[in-house]
Amino acid sequence: MKYTRIFADSDGTSHFEDRDIDLAEIDFVPPAPSLFLSAFQQASQFAFCRIPAGWFGDWHPTPHHQFFFFLSGELEAEVSDGEVRRFGPGSVVQLEDTGGKGHVTRVIGDEDVLAAVVQVPD
Repeated sequence: MKYTRIFADSDGTSHFEDRDIDLAEIDFVPPAPSLFLSAFQQASQFAFCRIPAGWFGDWHPTPHHQFFFFLSGELEAEVSDGEVRRFGPGSVVQLEDTGGKGHVTRVIGDEDVLAAVVQVPD
């Protein structure tokens, strides 16, 4: 399993980084068969988010360290090194660019974006 990390380097320039999630086979819900699970991480709080079609967020840093789990719709993000990526249903993005220029975000198409947002400790 993979996810995308958005972070700012020491100069404040934001970048994308692809990361792998290690999954280990575990007997998590006996007597059901084993499944594959990552290590648990601390979370501060979570919320659900609807970003309306046509929404545009000019350059901004993320207000908290957080994960976005995209459920529907499509969103495009640009980081300050110039790279642009699109995220749709099933995408997971870790936002850590709390300083620097941040990133640009826009909803693509006519469908609202629905996401679960999980904030994590800094």
